[in-house]
Amino acid sequence: MELTYKSTRDGSIRVTSSQAILQGLAPDGGLFVPERLPAFPLSFEEMAQKSYQELAFELMRLLLTDFTEEELRDAIQKAYDEKFDTALIAPLVKKDGVYYLELYHGATAAFKDMALSILPHLMTIAAKKNQIQDEIVILTATSGDTGKAAMAGFADVPGTKIIVFYPKGGVSMIQEKQMLTQRGANVHVVGIRGNFDDAQTGVKKIFGDAGVREKLASCGLRFSSANSINIGRLVPQIVYYFYAYGQLIRQNAVKAGDPFHITVPTGNFGNILAAYYAREMGLPVEKLLCASNENKVLVDFFSSGLYDRKREFILTSSPSMDILISSNLERLIYKIAGEDCEVTRALMADLQSKGEYQITPEMKRKLDVFYGNFASQEETKEEIAALFRKEGYVIDTHTAVASRVYRTYREKTGDHLPVVIASTASPYKFARAVLSAIAPDRLSGNDLDLCRTLFEISGQKVPRTVEEISSLPNLHDTVVDVPEMEGEILRWLGI
Repeated sequence: MELTYKSTRDGSIRVTSSQAILQGLAPDGGLFVPERLPAFPLSFEEMAQKSYQELAFELMRLLLTDFTEEELRDAIQKAYDEKFDTALIAPLVKKDGVYYLELYHGATAAFKDMALSILPHLMTIAAKKNQIQDEIVILTATSGDTGKAAMAGFADVPGTKIIVFYPKGGVSMIQEKQMLTQRGANVHVVGIRGNFDDAQTGVKKIFGDAGVREKLASCGLRFSSANSINIGRLVPQIVYYFYAYGQLIRQNAVKAGDPFHITVPTGNFGNILAAYYAREMGLPVEKLLCASNENKVLVDFFSSGLYDRKREFILTSSPSMDILISSNLERLIYKIAGEDCEVTRALMADLQSKGEYQITPEMKRKLDVFYGNFASQEETKEEIAALFRKEGYVIDTHTAVASRVYRTYREKTGDHLPVVIASTASPYKFARAVLSAIAPDRLSGNDLDLCRTLFEISGQKVPRTVEEISSLPNLHDTVVDVPEMEGEILRWLGI
């Protein structure tokens, strides 16, 4: 039975999964959501025996119904291959009584690889399926990791170009170096003088500009996105939460059907929304712990029902979470509003015009599955140091935020259900911040030097991408102001 996708802001807009992937953002500015979330068809015992690739197929075929079995299996095989440095793809590691789901074993050492390894394949299949002759221009904003993962996926893919905007000075040195050294004739990287919210808002504004779209169409080009606003990013992320539960079963941490918690370090709300969708499809998740850094707009929202972005933007040691406008929250708002497009559209209009919106008490009651809290800079550092002292295991700053929030939750509630913590990036991507926690007397040198120091201290494997970039030249040097983003796109495209 074919599953269609509709806009969160206009229920009359309905498309197939391949069309939703191609468009990225709905034409009315809304996000595409599935008309329903199908129940997972396998028993948990069966699921626990599946490889990552097998499980990916079982889940994606439920949600991407206009892709054939052959197309999906081919895309999955090409995505989850030797680019990952472990055959498990996403291993679950028990440390100090909790389970860390390592999502950073792909080509760019961050969880974005889990979806962006397959998105280019899904998109090129979708273009053929829909007889699209236009070249696809991937337009993406990044808070650090999406940009590199998207470029790595789309570099030199025929029929595509990719333009990535990132906040200059708002990402780690390793993250920036990964982007600036990216090869590919179809790749363009642009720093902006502003923060991630500025980049994301600019990209969404350009997406919604009919005049820009017409200019592109006249040249045989069309926009799409690799951000998590694209449903093709979100669907593959659901897979690893089911896979984590299968590993809990195999490790005898739970019996099939037993409840567990998931903790996710959260900025744009896509990763934790995938966990919520997994729960809606039948995964026995008891609580979803939303972990924020000091930009705690989501924590305040879960507490009060008021989403208020009118606050100081704080640069932290977990830059991928330095976000005040969590785009994917719109999909959750739509769900708790009873799939009412008018309510969703009005709330999003309030966010744009007033910088805030307030949900109703009835909507807030539907958020009981979520627990929100944050970790300060100092608490993040303490969490990294404490885990390293106990286990000799090093985690990055984003994972540390999630780990600390979970421990705070456990101390407050006495709840000891098994927990899976989404470990979203290699500690080597944030070597300076990690070393400042575990060896503050060893901070001499640049960030690449510090990666070598971190290896000496921890012995944890250095990702290939980090080893490689030290010898690569910078290939991109463009920096613009936010109002210049559109002009830079048109200039690079030769329009």
